[in-house]
Amino acid sequence: MSHTEEPDQDQPTLAPASPKTGNGFILIVAATGLVGIAGYLITALLPIQIGVASYAVFAVFWSFIFLVAAALTGIQQEITRGTQAREPGDGTRAGQAGRFALIAFFVVLIAVFGTAPFWQHAVFPEHGWAMVVPLAIGAASYVPLAVLAGSLYGVGHWKALFALITVEGMLRLVLVGSVALINPDMVALAWAVALPFPVAVAVVWPFARARIVGKTRLDVTLPQLTWNVGRTITAAAAMGVMISGFPLVLQLTSPGVSADEIGLVILLATLTRAPLIVVGMALQSYLIVFFRARAAHFWRTLLLLEGAVIAIGLVLAVLGYLLGPPIFGWLYPKESAPADWLIPTLVLSSALVGALCVSAPAVLSRNAHAAFSAGWIVAALTTVACLLLPMGFIEKTMLALLVGPAAGVLVHAVYLVFVRNAEPARA
Repeated sequence: MSHTEEPDQDQPTLAPASPKTGNGFILIVAATGLVGIAGYLITALLPIQIGVASYAVFAVFWSFIFLVAAALTGIQQEITRGTQAREPGDGTRAGQAGRFALIAFFVVLIAVFGTAPFWQHAVFPEHGWAMVVPLAIGAASYVPLAVLAGSLYGVGHWKALFALITVEGMLRLVLVGSVALINPDMVALAWAVALPFPVAVAVVWPFARARIVGKTRLDVTLPQLTWNVGRTITAAAAMGVMISGFPLVLQLTSPGVSADEIGLVILLATLTRAPLIVVGMALQSYLIVFFRARAAHFWRTLLLLEGAVIAIGLVLAVLGYLLGPPIFGWLYPKESAPADWLIPTLVLSSALVGALCVSAPAVLSRNAHAAFSAGWIVAALTTVACLLLPMGFIEKTMLALLVGPAAGVLVHAVYLVFVRNAEPARA
């Protein structure tokens, strides 16, 4: 590719706001780092306090609520994509995002409570409805958080985003840590996980509303927004199956495996995969804006980012091979040491997910909702299919974590290669 690269021909036909992303990158990465550390501390220290078997129950709740939240990030991504600066005198589509947030909040709330009779006993056999209530409240509260975050990304209000991300993640660390130390009751821990979603919105909204209310509009009508969000949520749900919801999927596809073994694998996978995956997931909306602002140099940007992700993954895999087992043995001396190949394999799988977290917003930045969804759906289906293979528990888990994201990246790559000189994709 020449240094005088021409603009790609399949840029989005819409003209959303394109805020400057330089300062935003520093703030979003900083917020992501703080929240990643907070989540890492919860994952690493909670099993020491409550035991690996109890941690498995906590991990299933965490997995479930963040699986729903991961699906609802489709709302955030579509609001980010569709938010535009409002021209003076333009009164069209006023308050569409707010109305959508209110409607979607009740839809999620009713969906969780309405379906709970079919799964609450299987998922929470010891606590039942006591775990469903914080799950429903927390999941529904993620809707206004997602809409607010998407609007802030769309206008480039990076300071408010920093506050929103940081308050949510750090408050969760404080609440979970406090409950674990004072009274490690599982229902109380569930509320500690769920409450930061609505609290973060309540804290940040008074400071952020001046940049949003009356200053922005969406590029689509409410029915079109709902249709686009539906497609994006499908992809985000598939994303959640592979990442946030993976412990839940692993439990459901491994009925003959003990809770201790599943809990140990979940713990090991979370600790080794988090550094790349947490950053990649947190930057999804930022990357949509980033690719949109650099549409004239799309391919150069995409290849540089993908190369950086793979390079970082390889370095971390080597470190995992050298340092992983002794660190794990120091933290959890009562647990059996993992095989030498296990930790670097898990780290490599996180690099593949990171590559998918780059290709996905690149595709969505061009309004290619179908291709965006297809990549994540294929990745999720491939992951689940591998987990159902008649193989050993560890072997099929590693295969699923490697092959699933690789399949999703392949789908996105095929789309981008075959449409780079085609007509612009339509929303």
